[in-house]
Amino acid sequence: MKPNDTPDDSLRAAPQADEGFTIAGRSYASRLLVGTGKYRDFDETRAAVDESGTGIVTVTIRRVNIGQHANEPSLLDAVPPDRFTILPNTGGCYTAADAVYTLQLARELLDGHPLCKLEVLGDDRTLFPNMPETLKAAEALVKDGFDVMVYCSDDPIQARILEDLGCVAVMPLASLIGSGMGILNPWNLSLIIEQAKVPVIVDAGVGTASDAAIAMELGCDGVLMNTAIAGARDPIRMARAMRFAVEAGRDAYLAGRIPRRFAAAPSSPMAGRIV
Repeated sequence: MKPNDTPDDSLRAAPQADEGFTIAGRSYASRLLVGTGKYRDFDETRAAVDESGTGIVTVTIRRVNIGQHANEPSLLDAVPPDRFTILPNTGGCYTAADAVYTLQLARELLDGHPLCKLEVLGDDRTLFPNMPETLKAAEALVKDGFDVMVYCSDDPIQARILEDLGCVAVMPLASLIGSGMGILNPWNLSLIIEQAKVPVIVDAGVGTASDAAIAMELGCDGVLMNTAIAGARDPIRMARAMRFAVEAGRDAYLAGRIPRRFAAAPSSPMAGRIV
């Protein structure tokens, strides 16, 4: 590139700083959150968690032992709470009452740990969130002192109500849980991101690294996934790919993409050509 082909630095916007990723007053280096289900064993779980670089690991209390079954191996032996933030979730709950009870149990098992992920499902075929029950559970949990991160539909109005109730993060689905279909409605996600004053974390539907990168490029604060890693042919390698994808997507968002055009634009300026 000739000197006169160099973009005018005076036309560039000032670099946008990454303000960091903070949930309920605690900061994390990674914006990737990972689940612990569907792995071959706890050793594979730990290897994937390590490779992902995550600081937050979510655990389905109804399916994974974290001490409620004293005579069985505990996930906490493989993923210790002194190294990772354990995020108990209510996967498998279909009513507000069940979800609240499950998280109260988890809080006892985790020595008063208030951070939790709420999900109340509508049915066992779609695993779509039951929003009336989700709202009811969120209100009860916030009043009980929990820091609630909440799985929800990609409806901006519902997301705003959850934020107003006091949830510390909203987690709209990209597509159905475990579907790997990626982000089906980026416009709704953009509306939620635009209005939110709490972190917005895509939860459910991520299938591969490009899905995670797109979520971050849209301006999401983080991405949570389980099946996309645990169900891959090589979970450890996929965990690494997801780590890089989240980082690259965040950098691209902060850098600012070029506008989409309906006509070509030459890479080199036309002015000052020799011929």
